[in-house]
Amino acid sequence: MNYIPNILFLIILVLSIGFFAANVKKLFRNINLGKDVDVSDNKSQRWKNMAKIALGQTKMVVRPIAGFLHIIVYVGFVIINIEVVEIIIDGLFGTHRVFAPLGAAYNFLIGSFEILAALVIIAIVIFWIRRNIVRIQRFIKSEMKGWPKTDANLILYFEVILMTLFLVMNAADNQLQQLGADHYVKAGAFPVSSFLLPLLDGMSISSLIIVERVAWWLHIIGILCFLNYLYYSKHLHILLAFPNTYYGKLKPKGELDNLEAVTNEVKLMMDPDADPYAAPAEDAPEPEKFGASDVSDLNWVQLLNAYTCTECGRCTSECPANQTGKKLSPRKIMMDTRDRLEEVGKNIDANKGSFVADGKQLLGDYITNEELWACTSCNACVEACPISIDPLSIIMDMRRYLVMEESAAPSDLNNMMGNIENNGAPWPFNQMDRLNWKNES
Repeated sequence: MNYIPNILFLIILVLSIGFFAANVKKLFRNINLGKDVDVSDNKSQRWKNMAKIALGQTKMVVRPIAGFLHIIVYVGFVIINIEVVEIIIDGLFGTHRVFAPLGAAYNFLIGSFEILAALVIIAIVIFWIRRNIVRIQRFIKSEMKGWPKTDANLILYFEVILMTLFLVMNAADNQLQQLGADHYVKAGAFPVSSFLLPLLDGMSISSLIIVERVAWWLHIIGILCFLNYLYYSKHLHILLAFPNTYYGKLKPKGELDNLEAVTNEVKLMMDPDADPYAAPAEDAPEPEKFGASDVSDLNWVQLLNAYTCTECGRCTSECPANQTGKKLSPRKIMMDTRDRLEEVGKNIDANKGSFVADGKQLLGDYITNEELWACTSCNACVEACPISIDPLSIIMDMRRYLVMEESAAPSDLNNMMGNIENNGAPWPFNQMDRLNWKNES
């Protein structure tokens, strides 16, 4: 027996899984550059959210057409790749359709896979038309030019090719079964690939074997390539949507977190027994930065959000600031955060595990003050996201930095805060003057 194909397959499989594992390790390293945050509360609700939002796709179907098509692709791609288990076993041990003894159940599975493959191809064609011909507005925003647009289309092409190879492989296999070729046991139902049989009529058994083997190899290698492409693509959400929805915010959307350092200062100010002139203890840690100016100032859940972003643009299409022509795009906030985090990660890799200051940061080099101050903190982006991403939390942390570290709030906001401090109200009148209108005749 010729074991060369099996050994070759083993080498390809090990290299692919090894490369994927290295990227996953790098991904975890980058996410853990963020500050620690406790999200261990209410585990039962978190599991429910993950099951409902990530697995059940409940927020996708808010937009019925895109949601329905996405469910087809999602279910089809996941279920069809169950067949990958059989392919891996066949590739390692030289068997062919090792699960064929399942009989009728196996026939049902293969038939279902083919129907799903056809539906996936149809859905992807519609997605491509919506993105490239109809040019839906949220797909042609400025942040979607260049690589993001190319990436989105590459994924569509990739999936069509994988599904087509699956059907061609089955069609050649079906023909070989009918011709009684050795090693090709009669197994499986082929409701879709049978339509390809006229293309194979007249081919010899040896030619059909070449077609089947080429499609088989390209299909499995394509799947392994796609697996490793995920790290570089917006399709990383296939893996990260589940932890992201689990760790999603459970508090009411309008509730903002207070800075612990500020809360402690306020409590100290209100304590009548506190010594206002007391110096910090000698071993007291250096005060933390207020807010965030770079990715290391954000917490790890926010960095997980950035890697999970699907670039679907639902957040930006719902943003009232963006709708009125302002520069703010919540999607761009997430994409910029991920891009800066990747830049920091490459810096660490290049410097043997240590970050060397590069004179850049997220705020200013990627995200501008104008974008941040355009936000109305309405939470429309948070509500719209189909996988529980929270762009507003990043915006608020960077605005806190601008106000509390840089004193760089817009003049109108500075005036308002000064009035609150001096007059107890946003208006430029003290407490007594505010009632003068009563004396007017």
